[in-house]
Amino acid sequence: MAFTTRLSIKLSLFAAFVLCLYVTDVRAEGISIIRAQATITRNGQLSINSRFNLQLPDQLKQALNQGVPLNFDLNYQLNAPTLASYRNRINNLIGGDNLIQFKLAYHPLTSRYRVSMGPTFSTEYNSLDTALKAIGAVANWRVLSKGILNGVSSKEVHADIRLSLSISQLPKPFQINALTSHSWQLDSGWHQLTINAD
Repeated sequence: MAFTTRLSIKLSLFAAFVLCLYVTDVRAEGISIIRAQATITRNGQLSINSRFNLQLPDQLKQALNQGVPLNFDLNYQLNAPTLASYRNRINNLIGGDNLIQFKLAYHPLTSRYRVSMGPTFSTEYNSLDTALKAIGAVANWRVLSKGILNGVSSKEVHADIRLSLSISQLPKPFQINALTSHSWQLDSGWHQLTINAD
């Protein structure tokens, strides 16, 4: 009887261990926030600093290594103060300056990964892990029109940031995969920025 009880406990512990490994592996894939900070500048803008932990599932790694570039969007949104938020949304409808686009590509001839930020800036990396650290990493990203936060304290400002895989920029067959497979839907979700005064 005691042997059966010990065996049952050992099997339960082993099952719990395997489940923990599975959950850890699932959580390892995706996008999580490391840093989300912003400063109100002296000219009334927000200066954003961000860094993310990005882990690609195996399917996306295979697609990348077969020549499919992956595009990511870094967005911010201003939620408060209300009037400034309203003005900012109107400006973004016209100007569309509320996002930075990152592009990750693999070059088989050089065995290097290239990360492009916007239309002009790009850097090459020897490893995928290093390249992934560059996606969503920004320092002093100036957003909002000058003067929009003049006279506003850091406690009054609420803004969020988000990094996500741009499914619409994938080739058509991969867009279908992205719609049907959860592992292709990489999104950090909105995270509140910690706001400081300059």
